[in-house]
Amino acid sequence: MILYKNITIVYTTDTFMKTILNVKVDKEEKEKAKKIAMEMGVPLSTIINAQLREFIRTREFSVRLDPVLKPKVEKELLKRSREYHKNPKVAYSFNSAVDAIKFLRGKQK
Repeated sequence: MILYKNITIVYTTDTFMKTILNVKVDKEEKEKAKKIAMEMGVPLSTIINAQLREFIRTREFSVRLDPVLKPKVEKELLKRSREYHKNPKVAYSFNSAVDAIKFLRGKQK
């Protein structure tokens, strides 16, 4: 057993040459991931093993730094875009950034 500051990793081996890897993760994130895996019809361990194999194969991992819109916000933007393209003359215009921000915050005159 190896003990780090907040992470305990325990390695054990069974007769099938499998090992148990204990990693502390946020409980809510684990439950969300487990639910998605179940919806896909696979155990969460299958997802994790696939990611480990990909990491070994490519010797790289990716982290998405680009912001991603929440589905609700994306849906609203698409709705507004469709409205604009139906009638572009109704587009909003502002005399200043302050007026635009007030409008966006719902404090228009």
